Amino acid sequence: MDTVIVEHVAKRFDETAVVRDVSLTVAEGEVMALLGPSGSGKTTMLRLIAGFESPDAGRILLSGRDVTGVSAVDRRCGMVFQHYALFPHLSVGENVAYGLAGRPMDGAARMARVSEALALVDLTGYASRAVTALSGGQQQRVALARALAPEPAVLLLDEPLSNLDPSLRERTRRELRELVRRIGITTILVTHEQEEAFELADRVALLLNGVLEQVGSPEDLYGHPATPAVAGFIGRVMAVPGAVVSITEGEAVVRALGTTLGATARGLEVGAKVDLLLRPEALVIDPAGTIAGVVEHRRFVGARDLLLVRCGELDLEVLADPMSAAVGSPVHLSPSGVGAHAFGTGT
Repeated sequence: MDTVIVEHVAKRFDETAVVRDVSLTVAEGEVMALLGPSGSGKTTMLRLIAGFESPDAGRILLSGRDVTGVSAVDRRCGMVFQHYALFPHLSVGENVAYGLAGRPMDGAARMARVSEALALVDLTGYASRAVTALSGGQQQRVALARALAPEPAVLLLDEPLSNLDPSLRERTRRELRELVRRIGITTILVTHEQEEAFELADRVALLLNGVLEQVGSPEDLYGHPATPAVAGFIGRVMAVPGAVVSITEGEAVVRALGTTLGATARGLEVGAKVDLLLRPEALVIDPAGTIAGVVEHRRFVGARDLLLVRCGELDLEVLADPMSAAVGSPVHLSPSGVGAHAFGTGT
């Protein structure tokens, strides 16, 4: 099985711990995103899996084989780098064939494999074209074909869309998602963009300061964050103080803002003081609501307005229907029943 298993891996550069005791399993055929801000350790993790870096502790298994001490060339990983690393003086076909360097095959077999790899990325007939004549999205697919040509067990993508402009990035992201799904290859991609991770991956591994904070589906990370750091990185949150009134199977009722709100919770007890993290959808404008405030700012965000509502000493973000409240107007808010997460103070 083409699985990837990372067990208690750590990596330091000089005195800086870049990856801290990370354990992670990627199933055969799964697409896993390593998500995190710059400096979180995600690219180092990818390089450790590829064999370009050696861990200081832990081990890495590919398809059940311990490759911790195995060179990159013998790991059967195909890698697409952030800037593609294509050779401008070579044709498309020659760039793809470069991925087969050192393979014991004759010229006919090599060209047949190049054609197969180009067909996988929908670039049949492009072998003789100049790389410099291609669009950014097509160049990305050439880099992908080069990585796929040696028939790797695992595909590794390092910020594969970061150098594309926003409109091309969105289209290419859809194409990449469909392509990887169609090929069915076990894939790990690094990205700092939440939207990209959510669209491309089956599961997302969130890394912050070298620590693996949570692994799960996009819905899990957004709807059931394991830590305040996850809640703060995935989407937007506001912190308000509260106390647990009751708790049942991971769902708590919290008294805060002069009312009670339902919230996700882990490891809390009745009476515990909490930081209640509220997403903009956690509160709604309601004339009968008990949370009084004044609209200080309104920002148009597509189908909804994002309001900044001053409630006593707190500023709360609230999603509302367009033009439902003007800046300076008083409003009343009520809990919506979603988008609230309770964590013990100090967690």
